[in-house]
Amino acid sequence: MAKINLGVHLNFLTTRYNNPSEWMEIVAKEFKLKKVQFVSDLIEPGHDAKTIEKQIKDINFYKKKYKIEFDHSISSTRHNYFGHYDKNVRKNWLNWFKKFLSISKRIGCKGSGSMLGILTFEDLKNNYNKQLDIIVENWIELSSYGKSIGLEYLFWEPMSIKREFGDTISGTKKLIKKLNKKSKIPILLNLDVDHGNHFTKNKNDRNPYSWLKEFIHLSPCVHIKQKTKDIYSHKPFIKKYNKIGIIKPRRIIDIITKNKKIDEVTLYFEFGFRERYPYDNNAIKDIKESIQYWNKFLT
Repeated sequence: MAKINLGVHLNFLTTRYNNPSEWMEIVAKEFKLKKVQFVSDLIEPGHDAKTIEKQIKDINFYKKKYKIEFDHSISSTRHNYFGHYDKNVRKNWLNWFKKFLSISKRIGCKGSGSMLGILTFEDLKNNYNKQLDIIVENWIELSSYGKSIGLEYLFWEPMSIKREFGDTISGTKKLIKKLNKKSKIPILLNLDVDHGNHFTKNKNDRNPYSWLKEFIHLSPCVHIKQKTKDIYSHKPFIKKYNKIGIIKPRRIIDIITKNKKIDEVTLYFEFGFRERYPYDNNAIKDIKESIQYWNKFLT
């Protein structure tokens, strides 16, 4: 039977708690979790080497103190990345990602990832295949670098619109094949239960359970949040949302445990707490309630 871990995606920290001595204590003592998905905002790869070195040292010190495990990391912000029209910008992003992979490996990650890339409206309409080939070439180069520093795999996150890639199940299958044809280490997935294109003819594209059944064996990490009828969600698993939400822990756990190809998967809470009152102050409270809710099904 697959081992299922609970963890937290660290996007909620960025401007609220950026000192590792503080946020790792929260993760260990408030949340009582061991797993976190590290985000690039917490150590910006574009900073100078001395600053990065100090940040890595601090994180590794408190990681050991609080027994926190960093298996996975992911880029924080939305950019075109390798989908940018300018080759010099793409080259800068390639160097940025190599630095991020290096940081990730040095804090203990097995794998690291991002969105695949994002196209402009112009490139979506007129240059889709050309830009996709460029994106794949850059990911293959990243896989070579990842292998050289000892990462086990890379991963990308399927999204919800075509220009961000992976919005449909059939399209994601093709991309997995294309990316791994020449990759030096596996390029896997980071599924998200709130993603998928709601406007295709295939109803499975908007069904989180269909995505999990199809791809969970290729997704060592999964972003979880409560999903309601409105398109934008990122809601915590708190009582008022669980009453109306479609994400049921038991169904997800059943899909994972019935899949014989899985050894281990980490479910990361990824919530959006807007910088508005009262949401800005609710992050810790709502994450704690979400953890308590899921633990009922995992224990």
